[in-house]
Amino acid sequence: ATTPVILSIVMDNNSDRPDVIDRLARMQDWPESTWSSRMERAVYQAKKLLDRVNASAGGLKMITNRPELEELLEARNRKEPVIGALLSLEGTHALEGKLKNLDRLYELGFRVIGLTHFFDTEMAGSVHGKKKYGLTPLGSEMVRRAQSRGMIIDLAHASPKAIDDTLAIVNKPVIISHTGVRATCDSVRNLGDSHIRAIAENGGIIGIGLFKYATCGKSVDDTVRAMRHVANLVGVEHVALGSDFDGSTTVFDASGLTLLTQALLKHGFTEQEIAAIMGGNVLRVLRQTLLQK
Repeated sequence: ATTPVILSIVMDNNSDRPDVIDRLARMQDWPESTWSSRMERAVYQAKKLLDRVNASAGGLKMITNRPELEELLEARNRKEPVIGALLSLEGTHALEGKLKNLDRLYELGFRVIGLTHFFDTEMAGSVHGKKKYGLTPLGSEMVRRAQSRGMIIDLAHASPKAIDDTLAIVNKPVIISHTGVRATCDSVRNLGDSHIRAIAENGGIIGIGLFKYATCGKSVDDTVRAMRHVANLVGVEHVALGSDFDGSTTVFDASGLTLLTQALLKHGFTEQEIAAIMGGNVLRVLRQTLLQK
């Protein structure tokens, strides 16, 4: 809840008003600083996660660098009941146009940053925004600074021009955390084949969602068809699950992931390919991007 709620969301023409999260913050007794500051909301949410980590007696671990990632994987291999958490920001709205805020969020543990959500920002245009521009000069500087610090750039919701501008300057893989493809669902928010190829050339991954705006359907088979298209076009190493679990829009919640595995098998994916889609490809990008310390 770090970005404004759009009261009437449309796919291709949103402004950044009104911001109604201040009402939620007041009703839920968030700190007064969050009522009017998107940055303070991001800080507040990060601190809530850190409180959970500290109270978990080791059951929940924050991942901020490669050694922490490898330690988590080793623990999982030993069948220890531990969960890893990776802080991500959906859209640069919370930066409030200030690069120093990126540094502050980095110190709090954020390691994934999306350029936009449902409207344009000071950093980049949204595919759903009013102007849909590319990276601004400030946005270009932000992307370079984020990558130098081991942060992953997420191009979900970014305008086509912002995707092109970002791919022209990054030196590490990017992700599309949750999307669909136009070949199976001709939605403005979905990727065309040219962008799928460009992201694959960058070494990036494309997370296919479990929601109707990504797949134009309401079954897990619709998600797998989009995954198959990406795999056939650029290789399974660039496919990931981009569920977009948020409590309301997906086909099923996390308890239904076995249904996705069954559907992937039915559509001809091997067990090795399924392991890559369900996490292996993301681990590759994390290892390529997160810093050693």
